[in-house]
Amino acid sequence: MADVWMQAALWLGLAFLATVLSVWLRLATALTEILVGVAAQLALTALVGPDVLGRDASWVTFLAGTGAILLTFLAGAELDPRSFRDNWRQALTLGVIGFAGPFVGCALLAIHVLGWSTSAGWLAGIAMSTTSVAVVYAVLLEFGLNRTDYGKIVLAACFVNDLATVLALGLMFSPFSWRTVVFIAVSAVLLPFLPRLTSMLFARFGGRPSELEAKVLIAVLFGLAALATWAGSEAVLPAYLVGMVLAGVVGRDHALVRRLRTLTFGLLTPFYFLRAGSLVSVPALIAAPLSFLALLGTKVLLKSIGIYPAARGFGSRRKESAYTTLLMSTGLTFGTISALFGLNHGVVDSAQYSVLVAAVIGSAVVPTIVANAAFLPRHLLPRTDTTGREPSLT
Repeated sequence: MADVWMQAALWLGLAFLATVLSVWLRLATALTEILVGVAAQLALTALVGPDVLGRDASWVTFLAGTGAILLTFLAGAELDPRSFRDNWRQALTLGVIGFAGPFVGCALLAIHVLGWSTSAGWLAGIAMSTTSVAVVYAVLLEFGLNRTDYGKIVLAACFVNDLATVLALGLMFSPFSWRTVVFIAVSAVLLPFLPRLTSMLFARFGGRPSELEAKVLIAVLFGLAALATWAGSEAVLPAYLVGMVLAGVVGRDHALVRRLRTLTFGLLTPFYFLRAGSLVSVPALIAAPLSFLALLGTKVLLKSIGIYPAARGFGSRRKESAYTTLLMSTGLTFGTISALFGLNHGVVDSAQYSVLVAAVIGSAVVPTIVANAAFLPRHLLPRTDTTGREPSLT
């Protein structure tokens, strides 16, 4: 157990360093955690030996996965159902366009230019078509934009984009089976009743130090995550759906949201973002830098060609449209999940996996840095937020 506690202290120490750097460099904490993860893995491997962080240990992967699930749930809970109904055409259009261009373009690039096999090329297209609800939500939350209509539309568009990615991965590489039918049926029955069920439980047993609300929500998320994984889907997909259907219940309870954020951002997401950075193989990138740059550049270019004019067509200002485009050019959760799926099933080899993961993580870092540095829509920032921190919810 001493080794486990030492590794845990190392992970949280790196998270502390990343937080300090985020304040100093004026970057989103999620991005600095990714960069610190890359640097820490490289430095510790050179100085001490491989796998000092224990990134593949079961407890690390569990905490990282839990962080992704809760972060995705919180992103879904931030959606305003009324705002989504009023702007569903915009969210659907941006999401579909954000998926389709990189999906086809990056697949053709991998097959015809990089020389990958057909199946590896289409997997690359899926991995590069994603956006990152986790990164986008973390960035919007940092600036208080998550509570604006603009932020809610961006989150909804990201969900549509990632839903298309998950469907493509499932249809092209995961066989549709009776387990899939069971997962869909259970979700279809459970989700409509969740708002009423949780409201009754919260009213009867909530508001106590025992934190029944958090226990109920996490139990539901873990249960659906297990069912989704059993069915060959991804654990984070039902988390977003649960967040969406409970937006009216959880989203209004600011105290509960604060407590969930404390747990998620204070303990869990550092493991997720740091681990994502540590998965990058710097030697593999040095060996094939052009492949990494080509995939990253193609993704951002095709996202920009499609999303920017679409956002302008819906009446967004130029700076807002550019910011939307760059945020939707990010990728992390489903991109790395798709790449890891390909590695585990022999669709891509380890070198192709490293290039894919590096390109996915690069898309989480580069577009967000550019967006916040040059295109942040400051006119949408809450007027009470003058320090870059989230304004009070009370």
